[in-house]
Amino acid sequence: MTNKKVTDESVYAYTPGLKIKSAIQLRKTRELPIPGSVMVDVGSTVDCDTVIAQMEIPGDPHIIKANLLLMVEPQELGEYMMKKAGDAVKVGETLARYIALFGLVKRFVVCPVDGVIENIGASGWVTVRTPSVKVALKAFIPGKVVETIPGKGVVIETNAAYIQGIFGIGGESHGPLNVLVDSVDQPLEAERITPEHAGQIIIGGSYVTLEALRRAREVGVAGVIVGGFDGDDLTKFIGYEMGVAITGQEETGITVIITEGFGRINMSLRTFELFKKYNGRDASINGETQIRAGVIRPEVIIPHDRSEGESPDEKLSKGMVKGTPVRIIREPFFGQLGKVHSLPVDLEATETESKMRVVDIELEDQRIVRVPRANVEIIEI
Repeated sequence: MTNKKVTDESVYAYTPGLKIKSAIQLRKTRELPIPGSVMVDVGSTVDCDTVIAQMEIPGDPHIIKANLLLMVEPQELGEYMMKKAGDAVKVGETLARYIALFGLVKRFVVCPVDGVIENIGASGWVTVRTPSVKVALKAFIPGKVVETIPGKGVVIETNAAYIQGIFGIGGESHGPLNVLVDSVDQPLEAERITPEHAGQIIIGGSYVTLEALRRAREVGVAGVIVGGFDGDDLTKFIGYEMGVAITGQEETGITVIITEGFGRINMSLRTFELFKKYNGRDASINGETQIRAGVIRPEVIIPHDRSEGESPDEKLSKGMVKGTPVRIIREPFFGQLGKVHSLPVDLEATETESKMRVVDIELEDQRIVRVPRANVEIIEI
């Protein structure tokens, strides 16, 4: 039997998709982390800042060792309490007092926080719980409420352009898009950013410098989107070395999304052209990223009036076939875009002598490279 390499155009392989869509009908589920109240009804029109649900988080309990402060036995505390369970109290207010020897001995228990006396225990300790905190969940995107989830949240539908990035930091934000460079290979530098960009989502090309990112935060930019960023600069920007589990909770004052990867990597031309097409439009962005199981991608949502009622993409559901647009996610071609040229059937040996399936990719510069199938992901366009 010969060991001839063959390809079969009917062969396909499923790979997780990275979406870059000019127009889709997007449905976004917005849910509270704990049960609460839904504030809108099906059919309601919402914008980014509409409160769609609300929850109350119980306040913190503060334990006061009242009997020890008064120097009395636990069972005697009730005689000296000036407040009872259920009473509202203010910081600095006297909860209990002990006066003896015609006023020569005075001892007091002063409340350390605002709250309500939750319990006067047999142990002689008093528990004061701070007020509950109301937390509002906003819509994040404009659109129409098409479903309510009792006690939890809603599903919002809108027509939008939709772009997923590779990595991001910072949570949800929104503002008008502003493309500050002319081409995908131009870096976003500090001198391009001015106070007039406050509240905007600014777009660069291949890279953003650490100085530019700090300048963007200083002037109040809502978000920065670029092709790449230096990993060491990221650590300097957030002040600590990031873990690999999940991002999005960083208190950086700005949301940053990288569309291609770490380093100086040109933003995909398709992605850049989409940003130029919708330049000036309001967009919603979220830098939350999860790299391990249950992958979460940072996302850019640009609502618009185009309705292309997207049905499930048959090619994507089938998997990777000839012509499927993909992105390479490992070196030496990390971040490069292309399309499937062919799918060799035979397994190929790697440097470690293990065998795996490979795929031939035609890059945007017409080069054809062979990489492991695990090193690519489908891009929905």
